[in-house]
Amino acid sequence: MKQVVIVLTLLFGFSITAFAQTSDLVDRTSLRVCADPANKPFSTKKKDGFENKIAELIAGELGVPVKYTWFPQSVGFIRQTLNKKKCDIIIGYVSAHELVLNSNPYYKTSYVLVHRKGEFEGFKNLDDPRLKGKKIGVIAGTPPVTILAMNDLLDNIKSFHRMVDRRYFSPAEQMIDEIAKGDLDVGLLWGPIGGYFAKHASKDLTVVPLVNETKGGRMAYRITFGVRQGEKVWKRQLNRIIRRKQDDINRILSSYGIPLIDESGALIKVGVDAQ
Repeated sequence: MKQVVIVLTLLFGFSITAFAQTSDLVDRTSLRVCADPANKPFSTKKKDGFENKIAELIAGELGVPVKYTWFPQSVGFIRQTLNKKKCDIIIGYVSAHELVLNSNPYYKTSYVLVHRKGEFEGFKNLDDPRLKGKKIGVIAGTPPVTILAMNDLLDNIKSFHRMVDRRYFSPAEQMIDEIAKGDLDVGLLWGPIGGYFAKHASKDLTVVPLVNETKGGRMAYRITFGVRQGEKVWKRQLNRIIRRKQDDINRILSSYGIPLIDESGALIKVGVDAQ
């Protein structure tokens, strides 16, 4: 009997310790956010990115201020921020990523093709024969490159670096500028980036989500909040906020020009005036 009591005590003590380890790590006095200080339109140190706005929305629901840990979103980002307990949430992270515990998705988007208005009307996918001989901008190492290779279009591309210091150089902005000027015919970008910079281009540009591809890898992804592994209580709290504030989140995303798609790949229309 004494041995049973000892075992139960040990187990109970372990469960209390485990609970503390997974619950007490979250700072309840502020929303501590891990973010890149120079990653427009996602986050910036000026706090004018859409992830900054969503962080403010979450903090408002929690009744606490936002506090940032700034770190470039490159190799070591999770290890140096979330895993070192310097913050409690990453506002944008791809669903089902093993480095974090994902909340429910709060939006879904895809890679996009950007073109000057009126020049590629009716475009559906990268099999379009009108791309033959056209000048195509693309970010090196991204999924659309694979399809361009399969369609024998690599001779036509201008490749832009993927990993750069965004404080000094923005490949997406340069690509969009070259499309607007006519130096490129089309560009292929991640939806939030292409949508935002196309919205602010010097000429009217059209953004087409790549949701009808016939080959290659996936183009569309669900985006979540990322928290530390094991923090299920915190994850559930964030899921409740997503459910309550989804319409507000959609309005923020749409105001930044981000193409939102549903599970069928159809565009979600949001009643918001463009910024």
